Amino acid sequence: MLYNILAVIYILACAGLMTLILLQKKRAGGIGSVAGMGNADTYWDKNKSRSIEGAFERWTKIGWIFIVVLSVVLSLI
Repeated sequence: MLYNILAVIYILACAGLMTLILLQKKRAGGIGSVAGMGNADTYWDKNKSRSIEGAFERWTKIGWIFIVVLSVVLSLI
């Protein structure tokens, strides 16, 4: 019974995390970002954590941690 409840929570968490990832903007990749030339300290970069994109990144990290912990718990049950 507990396994089934945790499995449903796991599936919902995975679907939510996929949605969060798809809602995030694409990051500009390329030679400039690899070489470090595209990393200017702008006002936007310094205050990104207060924006919607920053919130998406924070909740994505929390979601990953939750899914990893839940995966370990499900494998132990």
